[in-house]
Amino acid sequence: MIKTYDLTKVYGEIRAIDGLTLELQEGDLYGYIGPNGSGKTTTMRILATLLQPSWGEAYVCGYSIYTHPKEIRRLVGFMPDYFGLYDDMKVIEYLEFFAACYRIKGPTRRKLCEQMLELVDLAYKRDALVTSLSRGMTQRLGLARVLLHDPQVLILDEPASGLDPRARIEIRNLLKQLRSMGKTIMVSSHILPELADICNKVGIIERGKLLVSAEVAEVMRQVRQQPVLKIRVLTSQDQAARLLEDHPSVERVDIRDGHIYATLRKGVDDYSELATLLVGAGHRLVLFQEEEINLETAFMALTKGLTA
Repeated sequence: MIKTYDLTKVYGEIRAIDGLTLELQEGDLYGYIGPNGSGKTTTMRILATLLQPSWGEAYVCGYSIYTHPKEIRRLVGFMPDYFGLYDDMKVIEYLEFFAACYRIKGPTRRKLCEQMLELVDLAYKRDALVTSLSRGMTQRLGLARVLLHDPQVLILDEPASGLDPRARIEIRNLLKQLRSMGKTIMVSSHILPELADICNKVGIIERGKLLVSAEVAEVMRQVRQQPVLKIRVLTSQDQAARLLEDHPSVERVDIRDGHIYATLRKGVDDYSELATLLVGAGHRLVLFQEEEINLETAFMALTKGLTA
C-alpha cells in the first residue's frame, strides 16, 4: 500500500529524510518512531502529497506521488499533529462541512457524519461547539474527519500527543478497530509501549535515516542477539549463580533485585538444559524465563538522540 525508494528531502545542507526505503502491506498498522526532528512528519507530508521530496520515489496504493497526487488524496486520510478548528461550528456542522468538501451530498452526508461520530464515540457531543471539546475529543473528531471519504490508508502524525491516559487508551482502541476494518495505518508516536501493543510493524528513524523497519518481534531480536534469562531460586542464589557461570552456554551472570540474570552467548537458542542443571543440583526453581525486551529498550539501543 505504501512503498518508498531512496526518498530524500533536503533543506539547504540539512537532510530531513535521507534515502528512506520502506514498505507497508495492506492491513499493516505501522508504528513510525523517532526523536523530535528525525524526519517523521516530513515523511508523512510527502506521502500525503503535501510536500515534494528532493528526489526519490514513493507510491501510495500503487500511485506515484509525482504523477497521481489527486488519486492518492482520494485514498488517504492524513491527520497532522495539530489541525485547525472553526470556533463557531458545532461538531456535526464541522463534519458536514468537510463531507461537503468531499462532495458527499444530501441525506447521505448527514447519515455518514452521524456514523463517524458513533465510531469515535462522540455522538453525545454532536451539538456541542468544537471549541468546548477536550484535547482527546478534538483528536477523535479529527480522526472522524479524515475517515469521511472512507480512505484505504490512514497517515496519523502523533494522534495521542498531549492526551491523558484515558484518552490515549480510547485512541489506541480506535486504531485497533480501524485496522480490523481493513485500513492500512501509519502512525507516529512517542508513547512507545502503546505502539508495541497495537502495531504489527515498526520503523525507527533518526536524523532522517531509517535504522530498522520490520515486525515488532524482529526488531526486538535485532536489538537483543543474546537472550537474558531471569531466574529465581528458593535455595542459595550464590551457588546457583556459580553453577550457571561454569556452563559453556552462559557468558555472564548477575544477581540483582532478588533474581539471577544469566546472559547467554550469541547463537544459543535452546537453554532448557540450564533448568535441568539447576534442578538436578537440588535448587528449587520458582522462576525461569527469558527476560522480555520492550520497544522503549529497542528504541534507546538503536538511537543516539541525534536530529537532522
